[in-house]
Amino acid sequence: MFKFKTLFLFLFSIPLLTQCKDQSDETYNPPKVDEPTVEIPEVEHWLTTANQSALLSKQSESIEAYDSNLTTDITINSETKYQTIDGYGFAITGGSAQHLSEMSEAARGELLNELFGLEEGQIGMSFIRISLGSSDLNQAPYTYNDLTSRQTDMNLEQFSLQKDEAQLIPILKDILDINPDIKIMASPWSAPAWMKENQSLKGGSLAAEYHDVYAEYLLRYIKEMQEHGISIGYLTVQNEPLHDGNNPSMYMEADQQIEFVKNSLGPLFSENNIDTKLIIYDHNPDRIDYPLTVLNDVDAKQYVDGSAFHLYGGDVDQLSVVRNAHQDKNIYFTEQWFGAPGNFSEDLKWHIREVVIGAQRNWSKNVIEWNLSSNPSLTPHTDGGCSQCLGGITIDGDEVTRNAGYFVIGHVSKFVRPDAIRIASNYHDHLPNVAFLTPDNKVVLLVLNNTDSPQTFNVKKGENSFSTRLDAGAVSTYIFDN
Repeated sequence: MFKFKTLFLFLFSIPLLTQCKDQSDETYNPPKVDEPTVEIPEVEHWLTTANQSALLSKQSESIEAYDSNLTTDITINSETKYQTIDGYGFAITGGSAQHLSEMSEAARGELLNELFGLEEGQIGMSFIRISLGSSDLNQAPYTYNDLTSRQTDMNLEQFSLQKDEAQLIPILKDILDINPDIKIMASPWSAPAWMKENQSLKGGSLAAEYHDVYAEYLLRYIKEMQEHGISIGYLTVQNEPLHDGNNPSMYMEADQQIEFVKNSLGPLFSENNIDTKLIIYDHNPDRIDYPLTVLNDVDAKQYVDGSAFHLYGGDVDQLSVVRNAHQDKNIYFTEQWFGAPGNFSEDLKWHIREVVIGAQRNWSKNVIEWNLSSNPSLTPHTDGGCSQCLGGITIDGDEVTRNAGYFVIGHVSKFVRPDAIRIASNYHDHLPNVAFLTPDNKVVLLVLNNTDSPQTFNVKKGENSFSTRLDAGAVSTYIFDN
Protein backbone atom coordinates (compact mmCIF):
# COMPACT_ATOMS: atom_id res chain seq x y z
CA MET A 1 0.00 0.00 0.00
CA PHE A 2 1.27 3.45 -0.88
CA LYS A 3 1.42 6.22 1.65
CA PHE A 4 1.06 9.78 0.59
CA LYS A 5 2.25 12.74 2.69
CA THR A 6 -0.31 15.09 1.17
CA LEU A 7 -3.90 14.27 0.21
CA PHE A 8 -5.13 16.00 -2.99
CA LEU A 9 -8.81 16.66 -3.45
CA PHE A 10 -10.08 16.65 -7.04
CA LEU A 11 -13.19 18.46 -8.17
CA PHE A 12 -15.11 16.95 -11.11
CA SER A 13 -17.15 20.02 -11.90
CA ILE A 14 -17.26 23.72 -11.24
CA PRO A 15 -20.66 25.19 -10.25
CA LEU A 16 -22.16 27.70 -12.62
CA LEU A 17 -21.19 31.17 -11.52
CA THR A 18 -23.71 33.74 -10.43
CA GLN A 19 -24.15 36.41 -13.11
CA CYS A 20 -21.85 39.35 -12.36
CA LYS A 21 -23.65 42.54 -11.41
CA ASP A 22 -21.12 44.77 -13.10
CA GLN A 23 -20.64 45.26 -16.80
CA SER A 24 -16.84 45.08 -16.88
CA ASP A 25 -16.62 41.41 -15.88
CA GLU A 26 -19.61 40.00 -17.72
CA THR A 27 -17.50 37.82 -20.03
CA TYR A 28 -15.20 36.46 -17.34
CA ASN A 29 -15.44 32.70 -16.81
CA PRO A 30 -12.98 31.39 -14.24
CA PRO A 31 -10.43 29.16 -15.99
CA LYS A 32 -9.75 25.62 -14.94
CA VAL A 33 -6.86 25.64 -12.51
CA ASP A 34 -4.83 23.06 -10.65
CA GLU A 35 -7.02 21.54 -8.00
CA PRO A 36 -6.40 22.92 -4.51
CA THR A 37 -4.71 20.90 -1.81
CA VAL A 38 -5.89 20.40 1.75
CA GLU A 39 -2.98 22.45 3.01
CA ILE A 40 -3.95 25.77 4.57
CA PRO A 41 -2.17 28.74 2.97
CA GLU A 42 -0.94 31.74 4.91
CA VAL A 43 -3.75 34.29 4.77
CA GLU A 44 -3.95 37.62 6.57
CA HIS A 45 -7.57 38.31 7.49
CA TRP A 46 -9.07 41.63 8.70
CA LEU A 47 -12.70 41.73 9.83
CA THR A 48 -15.45 44.24 10.65
CA THR A 49 -18.77 42.85 11.88
CA ALA A 50 -22.22 44.42 11.71
CA ASN A 51 -22.53 44.38 15.53
CA GLN A 52 -19.10 46.05 15.89
CA SER A 53 -17.65 43.17 17.90
CA ALA A 54 -14.74 43.34 15.44
CA LEU A 55 -13.67 46.64 13.91
CA LEU A 56 -11.00 46.25 11.25
CA SER A 57 -9.52 43.60 13.52
CA LYS A 58 -6.89 41.06 12.50
CA GLN A 59 -8.13 37.49 12.85
CA SER A 60 -5.96 34.55 13.88
CA GLU A 61 -8.19 31.46 13.49
CA SER A 62 -10.59 32.09 10.60
CA ILE A 63 -8.98 30.28 7.66
CA GLU A 64 -9.60 26.61 6.92
CA ALA A 65 -8.56 24.20 4.17
CA TYR A 66 -10.36 24.37 0.86
CA ASP A 67 -13.64 22.44 1.20
CA SER A 68 -14.94 20.77 -1.96
CA ASN A 69 -18.31 20.21 -0.30
CA LEU A 70 -19.12 23.92 -0.20
CA THR A 71 -21.38 25.28 -2.91
CA THR A 72 -19.84 28.76 -3.26
CA ASP A 73 -16.40 29.53 -4.67
CA ILE A 74 -14.99 33.01 -5.16
CA THR A 75 -12.54 32.22 -7.95
CA ILE A 76 -9.71 34.68 -8.58
CA ASN A 77 -7.77 35.01 -11.82
CA SER A 78 -4.79 37.36 -11.45
CA GLU A 79 -3.98 37.06 -15.15
CA THR A 80 -7.08 39.05 -16.07
CA LYS A 81 -6.39 42.67 -15.17
CA TYR A 82 -8.51 45.80 -15.21
CA GLN A 83 -7.81 49.34 -13.96
CA THR A 84 -4.87 50.57 -11.90
CA ILE A 85 -5.84 51.96 -8.50
CA ASP A 86 -5.01 55.55 -7.51
CA GLY A 87 -6.19 55.41 -3.90
CA TYR A 88 -8.85 55.83 -1.22
CA GLY A 89 -9.90 58.47 1.26
CA PHE A 90 -12.32 61.24 2.17
CA ALA A 91 -13.11 64.79 1.23
CA ILE A 92 -11.41 67.18 3.64
CA THR A 93 -13.91 70.01 3.72
CA GLY A 94 -13.47 73.38 5.38
CA GLY A 95 -15.43 71.94 8.28
CA SER A 96 -13.07 68.97 8.55
CA ALA A 97 -10.09 71.34 8.58
CA GLN A 98 -11.79 73.35 11.31
CA HIS A 99 -12.44 70.29 13.48
CA LEU A 100 -8.82 69.16 13.13
CA SER A 101 -7.45 72.64 13.78
CA GLU A 102 -9.39 72.92 17.02
CA MET A 103 -7.78 69.77 18.45
CA SER A 104 -4.66 69.99 20.59
CA GLU A 105 -1.47 69.67 18.57
CA ALA A 106 -0.64 66.28 20.09
CA ALA A 107 -4.10 64.80 19.51
CA ARG A 108 -4.26 66.17 15.97
CA GLY A 109 -0.85 64.73 15.13
CA GLU A 110 -1.81 61.33 16.49
CA LEU A 111 -5.06 61.31 14.52
CA LEU A 112 -3.49 62.42 11.23
CA ASN A 113 -0.84 59.73 11.57
CA GLU A 114 -3.57 57.16 12.17
CA LEU A 115 -5.45 58.31 9.07
CA PHE A 116 -2.54 58.72 6.67
CA GLY A 117 0.28 56.59 8.05
CA LEU A 118 1.05 52.95 7.32
CA GLU A 119 2.30 51.71 10.66
CA GLU A 120 0.40 49.33 12.95
CA GLY A 121 -2.97 50.79 13.89
CA GLN A 122 -3.02 53.19 10.92
CA ILE A 123 -5.17 53.03 7.77
CA GLY A 124 -2.99 54.79 5.17
CA MET A 125 -5.50 56.90 3.24
CA SER A 126 -3.93 57.81 -0.09
CA PHE A 127 -6.39 60.06 -1.95
CA ILE A 128 -8.27 63.14 -0.70
CA ARG A 129 -10.65 65.66 -2.21
CA ILE A 130 -10.85 69.34 -1.27
CA SER A 131 -13.15 72.14 -2.34
CA LEU A 132 -11.74 74.90 -4.52
CA GLY A 133 -13.20 77.76 -2.53
CA SER A 134 -15.87 76.74 -0.06
CA SER A 135 -18.24 73.82 -0.17
CA ASP A 136 -21.52 73.72 1.74
CA LEU A 137 -19.58 72.28 4.71
CA ASN A 138 -17.91 75.61 5.46
CA GLN A 139 -19.16 78.25 7.84
CA ALA A 140 -20.13 80.48 4.91
CA PRO A 141 -19.74 80.37 1.11
CA TYR A 142 -16.71 82.04 -0.46
CA THR A 143 -14.39 81.99 -3.46
CA TYR A 144 -10.87 83.39 -3.88
CA ASN A 145 -12.09 86.49 -5.68
CA ASP A 146 -15.19 87.80 -3.94
CA LEU A 147 -16.12 91.37 -4.79
CA THR A 148 -18.84 93.80 -3.82
CA SER A 149 -21.86 94.14 -6.08
CA ARG A 150 -21.26 95.12 -9.71
CA GLN A 151 -17.47 95.00 -9.43
CA THR A 152 -15.29 92.93 -11.77
CA ASP A 153 -11.62 91.94 -11.62
CA MET A 154 -10.63 90.71 -15.06
CA ASN A 155 -6.93 90.56 -14.13
CA LEU A 156 -7.67 88.73 -10.84
CA GLU A 157 -5.75 91.36 -8.89
CA GLN A 158 -7.75 90.58 -5.75
CA PHE A 159 -7.33 86.80 -6.00
CA SER A 160 -6.30 85.38 -2.60
CA LEU A 161 -6.08 81.99 -0.88
CA GLN A 162 -6.21 83.72 2.51
CA LYS A 163 -9.31 81.90 3.74
CA ASP A 164 -7.73 78.52 3.01
CA GLU A 165 -4.42 79.61 4.55
CA ALA A 166 -6.04 79.84 7.97
CA GLN A 167 -6.87 76.13 8.45
CA LEU A 168 -7.09 73.98 5.32
CA ILE A 169 -3.62 74.60 3.90
CA PRO A 170 -1.83 73.96 7.24
CA ILE A 171 -3.74 70.66 7.59
CA LEU A 172 -2.77 69.66 4.05
CA LYS A 173 0.87 70.39 4.84
CA ASP A 174 0.64 68.21 7.95
CA ILE A 175 -0.77 65.39 5.82
CA LEU A 176 1.98 65.80 3.24
CA ASP A 177 4.56 65.49 6.02
CA ILE A 178 3.08 62.06 6.79
CA ASN A 179 2.50 60.96 3.18
CA PRO A 180 4.31 63.11 0.60
CA ASP A 181 2.70 61.05 -2.17
CA ILE A 182 -0.90 61.76 -1.15
CA LYS A 183 -3.10 62.37 -4.19
CA ILE A 184 -5.23 65.52 -4.03
CA MET A 185 -8.32 66.32 -6.09
CA ALA A 186 -9.86 69.80 -6.05
CA SER A 187 -13.46 70.59 -7.03
CA PRO A 188 -15.09 74.03 -7.37
CA TRP A 189 -18.61 74.46 -6.03
CA SER A 190 -18.98 77.87 -7.71
CA ALA A 191 -17.17 80.51 -9.71
CA PRO A 192 -16.99 83.97 -8.09
CA ALA A 193 -20.44 85.56 -8.08
CA TRP A 194 -19.39 88.43 -10.36
CA MET A 195 -18.63 85.90 -13.13
CA LYS A 196 -22.12 84.37 -12.95
CA GLU A 197 -25.36 85.31 -14.63
CA ASN A 198 -27.28 85.52 -11.36
CA GLN A 199 -24.47 87.35 -9.46
CA SER A 200 -24.79 84.85 -6.61
CA LEU A 201 -22.70 81.99 -5.21
CA LYS A 202 -25.85 79.87 -5.09
CA GLY A 203 -27.08 78.49 -8.40
CA GLY A 204 -26.86 80.32 -11.69
CA SER A 205 -24.46 79.66 -14.55
CA LEU A 206 -21.06 80.95 -15.56
CA ALA A 207 -21.56 83.85 -17.97
CA ALA A 208 -20.06 83.14 -21.39
CA GLU A 209 -17.99 86.33 -21.38
CA TYR A 210 -16.14 85.08 -18.28
CA HIS A 211 -15.09 81.66 -19.56
CA ASP A 212 -11.50 82.76 -20.15
CA VAL A 213 -11.09 84.67 -16.91
CA TYR A 214 -12.57 81.76 -14.94
CA ALA A 215 -10.05 79.44 -16.58
CA GLU A 216 -7.34 81.89 -15.45
CA TYR A 217 -8.83 81.77 -11.95
CA LEU A 218 -8.51 77.97 -11.86
CA LEU A 219 -4.96 78.15 -13.23
CA ARG A 220 -4.08 80.72 -10.57
CA TYR A 221 -5.35 78.34 -7.90
CA ILE A 222 -3.21 75.45 -9.15
CA LYS A 223 -0.10 77.64 -9.26
CA GLU A 224 -0.58 79.27 -5.86
CA MET A 225 -1.29 75.94 -4.17
CA GLN A 226 1.94 74.68 -5.73
CA GLU A 227 3.75 77.66 -4.15
CA HIS A 228 2.50 76.32 -0.81
CA GLY A 229 4.03 72.93 -1.68
CA ILE A 230 0.62 71.40 -2.44
CA SER A 231 0.28 69.66 -5.80
CA ILE A 232 -3.26 69.40 -7.13
CA GLY A 233 -3.14 66.22 -9.18
CA TYR A 234 -6.79 66.22 -10.26
CA LEU A 235 -9.35 68.96 -10.95
CA THR A 236 -13.02 68.34 -11.58
CA VAL A 237 -14.43 71.07 -13.77
CA GLN A 238 -17.54 71.54 -11.63
CA ASN A 239 -19.00 69.77 -8.61
CA GLU A 240 -22.52 68.48 -9.30
CA PRO A 241 -23.13 70.67 -12.37
CA LEU A 242 -26.82 69.70 -12.56
CA HIS A 243 -27.59 70.59 -8.92
CA ASP A 244 -28.04 74.33 -8.49
CA GLY A 245 -29.87 74.27 -5.15
CA ASN A 246 -26.84 73.87 -2.90
CA ASN A 247 -25.03 76.78 -1.28
CA PRO A 248 -22.64 77.36 -3.00
CA SER A 249 -23.36 75.77 -6.39
CA MET A 250 -23.22 76.48 -10.12
CA TYR A 251 -25.28 75.07 -12.97
CA MET A 252 -23.32 73.95 -16.03
CA GLU A 253 -24.96 72.02 -18.87
CA ALA A 254 -22.87 69.55 -20.88
CA ASP A 255 -22.71 71.88 -23.88
CA GLN A 256 -21.27 74.67 -21.73
CA GLN A 257 -18.75 72.30 -20.15
CA ILE A 258 -17.63 71.32 -23.66
CA GLU A 259 -17.13 74.95 -24.67
CA PHE A 260 -15.34 75.83 -21.44
CA VAL A 261 -12.98 72.83 -21.58
CA LYS A 262 -12.09 72.90 -25.27
CA ASN A 263 -11.83 76.67 -25.77
CA SER A 264 -10.70 78.03 -22.39
CA LEU A 265 -9.55 75.67 -19.63
CA GLY A 266 -7.91 72.91 -21.67
CA PRO A 267 -5.82 75.13 -23.93
CA LEU A 268 -4.78 77.33 -20.99
CA PHE A 269 -3.56 74.36 -18.94
CA SER A 270 -1.77 72.97 -21.98
CA GLU A 271 -0.03 76.29 -22.75
CA ASN A 272 1.16 76.52 -19.13
CA ASN A 273 2.36 72.89 -18.98
CA ILE A 274 -0.06 72.09 -16.15
CA ASP A 275 -0.17 68.32 -15.60
CA THR A 276 -3.23 68.42 -13.33
CA LYS A 277 -5.73 65.89 -14.70
CA LEU A 278 -9.03 67.46 -15.85
CA ILE A 279 -12.06 65.41 -14.80
CA ILE A 280 -15.53 66.09 -16.18
CA TYR A 281 -19.07 65.69 -14.84
CA ASP A 282 -18.65 64.89 -11.08
CA HIS A 283 -22.29 63.94 -10.57
CA ASN A 284 -24.66 60.95 -10.53
CA PRO A 285 -24.81 58.03 -13.02
CA ASP A 286 -28.50 58.65 -13.72
CA ARG A 287 -27.34 61.16 -16.35
CA ILE A 288 -24.50 59.45 -18.17
CA ASP A 289 -25.59 61.31 -21.27
CA TYR A 290 -23.68 64.26 -19.79
CA PRO A 291 -20.17 62.75 -19.67
CA LEU A 292 -20.81 60.89 -22.93
CA THR A 293 -21.76 64.14 -24.64
CA VAL A 294 -18.57 65.83 -23.45
CA LEU A 295 -16.34 62.90 -24.38
CA ASN A 296 -17.99 62.59 -27.80
CA ASP A 297 -16.65 66.04 -28.63
CA VAL A 298 -13.16 65.23 -29.88
CA ASP A 299 -11.87 68.77 -29.33
CA ALA A 300 -12.90 68.73 -25.65
CA LYS A 301 -11.95 65.09 -25.11
CA GLN A 302 -8.27 65.69 -25.87
CA TYR A 303 -7.93 67.68 -22.64
CA VAL A 304 -9.93 65.28 -20.43
CA ASP A 305 -8.49 62.46 -18.31
CA GLY A 306 -11.84 60.95 -17.32
CA SER A 307 -15.25 61.27 -15.69
CA ALA A 308 -16.19 61.47 -12.00
CA PHE A 309 -19.30 60.12 -10.30
CA HIS A 310 -21.36 60.34 -7.12
CA LEU A 311 -24.17 57.89 -6.33
CA TYR A 312 -27.18 59.90 -5.13
CA GLY A 313 -29.11 58.75 -8.20
CA GLY A 314 -28.81 56.01 -10.81
CA ASP A 315 -27.02 52.66 -10.74
CA VAL A 316 -23.31 52.14 -10.25
CA ASP A 317 -23.05 49.79 -13.24
CA GLN A 318 -23.61 52.80 -15.51
CA LEU A 319 -19.97 53.75 -14.85
CA SER A 320 -19.01 50.81 -17.06
CA VAL A 321 -21.21 52.12 -19.86
CA VAL A 322 -19.25 55.37 -19.89
CA ARG A 323 -15.92 53.56 -19.67
CA ASN A 324 -16.76 51.09 -22.41
CA ALA A 325 -17.82 53.91 -24.72
CA HIS A 326 -14.46 55.67 -24.17
CA GLN A 327 -11.96 53.05 -23.08
CA ASP A 328 -9.06 55.52 -23.28
CA LYS A 329 -10.57 57.66 -20.49
CA ASN A 330 -10.64 56.95 -16.76
CA ILE A 331 -13.43 56.61 -14.22
CA TYR A 332 -13.34 58.13 -10.72
CA PHE A 333 -15.66 57.92 -7.73
CA THR A 334 -15.57 61.22 -5.86
CA GLU A 335 -18.42 61.52 -3.36
CA GLN A 336 -21.06 59.72 -1.31
CA TRP A 337 -22.42 60.94 2.01
CA PHE A 338 -23.30 59.17 5.26
CA GLY A 339 -26.50 60.56 6.77
CA ALA A 340 -26.62 61.37 10.49
CA PRO A 341 -27.18 59.91 12.99
CA GLY A 342 -26.02 56.88 11.02
CA ASN A 343 -26.83 53.19 11.13
CA PHE A 344 -23.54 51.33 11.44
CA SER A 345 -24.58 47.95 10.05
CA GLU A 346 -26.63 49.32 7.15
CA ASP A 347 -24.11 52.04 6.29
CA LEU A 348 -21.27 49.52 6.32
CA LYS A 349 -23.14 47.08 4.07
CA TRP A 350 -24.44 49.64 1.55
CA HIS A 351 -21.19 51.57 1.11
CA ILE A 352 -19.02 48.46 0.86
CA ARG A 353 -21.40 46.88 -1.68
CA GLU A 354 -22.37 49.88 -3.82
CA VAL A 355 -19.48 52.32 -3.46
CA VAL A 356 -16.30 50.35 -2.79
CA ILE A 357 -17.07 47.07 -4.55
CA GLY A 358 -19.59 48.49 -7.02
CA ALA A 359 -17.55 51.44 -8.25
CA GLN A 360 -14.35 49.45 -8.58
CA ARG A 361 -15.95 46.53 -10.39
CA ASN A 362 -17.14 49.23 -12.77
CA TRP A 363 -13.69 50.67 -13.52
CA SER A 364 -13.25 53.39 -10.89
CA LYS A 365 -9.60 54.09 -10.08
CA ASN A 366 -10.42 55.45 -6.63
CA VAL A 367 -13.04 55.84 -3.93
CA ILE A 368 -13.56 59.09 -2.03
CA GLU A 369 -16.29 59.30 0.62
CA TRP A 370 -18.01 62.46 1.92
CA ASN A 371 -16.63 63.68 4.25
CA LEU A 372 -13.73 63.15 6.70
CA SER A 373 -15.18 64.54 9.92
CA SER A 374 -18.19 65.97 11.64
CA ASN A 375 -18.65 67.26 15.17
CA PRO A 376 -21.52 66.39 17.54
CA SER A 377 -23.59 69.35 16.31
CA LEU A 378 -22.94 68.55 12.61
CA THR A 379 -21.47 72.00 12.03
CA PRO A 380 -20.23 74.01 10.26
CA HIS A 381 -22.39 74.20 7.16
CA THR A 382 -23.60 77.07 5.04
CA ASP A 383 -27.14 78.41 5.15
CA GLY A 384 -28.92 75.78 3.09
CA GLY A 385 -25.94 73.40 3.08
CA CYS A 386 -25.93 69.83 4.37
CA SER A 387 -27.08 69.77 8.00
CA GLN A 388 -27.07 65.96 8.36
CA CYS A 389 -23.69 64.97 6.91
CA LEU A 390 -21.99 62.44 9.19
CA GLY A 391 -18.21 62.26 8.86
CA GLY A 392 -16.06 59.18 8.67
CA ILE A 393 -15.06 60.22 12.17
CA THR A 394 -16.68 62.49 14.74
CA ILE A 395 -14.35 64.95 16.47
CA ASP A 396 -15.40 66.39 19.82
CA GLY A 397 -12.46 68.39 21.17
CA ASP A 398 -9.70 65.77 21.35
CA GLU A 399 -12.15 62.86 21.48
CA VAL A 400 -12.56 60.86 18.26
CA THR A 401 -15.37 58.45 17.37
CA ARG A 402 -14.79 56.21 14.37
CA ASN A 403 -18.00 55.89 12.39
CA ALA A 404 -18.90 53.39 9.67
CA GLY A 405 -17.15 55.44 6.97
CA TYR A 406 -13.79 55.07 8.68
CA PHE A 407 -14.00 51.27 8.42
CA VAL A 408 -15.45 51.32 4.89
CA ILE A 409 -12.38 53.18 3.65
CA GLY A 410 -9.95 51.44 6.02
CA HIS A 411 -10.80 48.01 4.60
CA VAL A 412 -9.19 49.03 1.31
CA SER A 413 -6.89 51.99 2.02
CA LYS A 414 -4.79 49.99 4.47
CA PHE A 415 -4.13 47.13 2.05
CA VAL A 416 -4.72 48.26 -1.54
CA ARG A 417 -1.98 50.79 -2.17
CA PRO A 418 -1.69 53.06 -5.22
CA ASP A 419 -0.59 51.19 -8.36
CA ALA A 420 -2.36 48.01 -7.33
CA ILE A 421 -4.42 46.53 -10.17
CA ARG A 422 -7.94 45.18 -9.99
CA ILE A 423 -8.07 41.54 -11.11
CA ALA A 424 -10.87 39.16 -12.01
CA SER A 425 -13.12 37.51 -9.45
CA ASN A 426 -16.60 36.10 -9.93
CA TYR A 427 -19.46 38.05 -8.36
CA HIS A 428 -22.13 36.57 -6.07
CA ASP A 429 -25.14 38.60 -4.94
CA HIS A 430 -24.86 37.07 -1.47
CA LEU A 431 -21.08 37.61 -1.36
CA PRO A 432 -20.18 40.78 -3.30
CA ASN A 433 -16.42 41.03 -3.72
CA VAL A 434 -13.55 42.69 -5.55
CA ALA A 435 -9.92 41.56 -5.88
CA PHE A 436 -6.59 43.29 -6.48
CA LEU A 437 -2.98 42.43 -7.22
CA THR A 438 -0.57 44.65 -5.29
CA PRO A 439 2.84 45.87 -6.49
CA ASP A 440 4.49 43.36 -4.13
CA ASN A 441 2.57 40.47 -5.77
CA LYS A 442 -0.03 39.94 -3.07
CA VAL A 443 -3.70 39.28 -3.73
CA VAL A 444 -6.13 41.43 -1.74
CA LEU A 445 -9.75 40.28 -1.67
CA LEU A 446 -12.60 42.34 -0.17
CA VAL A 447 -15.78 40.36 0.59
CA LEU A 448 -19.14 41.36 2.08
CA ASN A 449 -21.74 38.98 3.49
CA ASN A 450 -24.78 40.63 1.91
CA THR A 451 -27.28 38.32 3.64
CA ASP A 452 -28.99 37.96 7.00
CA SER A 453 -27.30 34.66 7.85
CA PRO A 454 -23.72 33.36 8.18
CA GLN A 455 -22.02 32.30 4.96
CA THR A 456 -19.23 29.75 4.55
CA PHE A 457 -17.43 29.77 1.22
CA ASN A 458 -14.20 28.97 -0.60
CA VAL A 459 -11.69 31.38 -2.01
CA LYS A 460 -10.17 29.58 -4.99
CA LYS A 461 -6.68 30.59 -6.18
CA GLY A 462 -4.67 27.46 -7.02
CA GLU A 463 -2.45 26.28 -4.17
CA ASN A 464 -3.51 29.33 -2.13
CA SER A 465 -7.17 28.26 -1.99
CA PHE A 466 -8.97 28.20 1.36
CA SER A 467 -12.37 28.29 3.01
CA THR A 468 -13.67 30.85 5.48
CA ARG A 469 -16.85 32.06 7.16
CA LEU A 470 -18.52 35.45 7.50
CA ASP A 471 -21.36 36.44 9.80
CA ALA A 472 -24.35 38.32 8.43
CA GLY A 473 -23.41 41.82 7.28
CA ALA A 474 -19.70 41.31 8.02
CA VAL A 475 -16.88 42.64 5.83
CA SER A 476 -13.47 40.98 5.40
CA THR A 477 -10.24 41.81 3.67
CA TYR A 478 -8.00 38.81 2.87
CA ILE A 479 -4.34 39.14 1.84
CA PHE A 480 -2.32 36.22 0.49
CA ASP A 481 0.39 35.36 -2.04
CA ASN A 482 -0.45 35.50 -5.73
